[in-house]
Amino acid sequence: MARRKISIDEKIERAEIAVSRAKEKYDAALEELKRLHEKKEELQRAEMMEAVLKSKKSHEEIMAFLSS
Repeated sequence: MARRKISIDEKIERAEIAVSRAKEKYDAALEELKRLHEKKEELQRAEMMEAVLKSKKSHEEIMAFLSS
């Protein structure tokens, strides 16, 4: 059985499709990474606020500590 020769235009089209699919996967992964970073920051803020509320330090003491 003879193999059909693939034209350069077909190769270009296949490569463009492959690049398009890879870009879609990359964009989805990048969006997930962004969402995870935002979630981490949200959790850190909540943890920090909980620590401040549990502390016996005054507002002034906390602000002085953060400013130093």
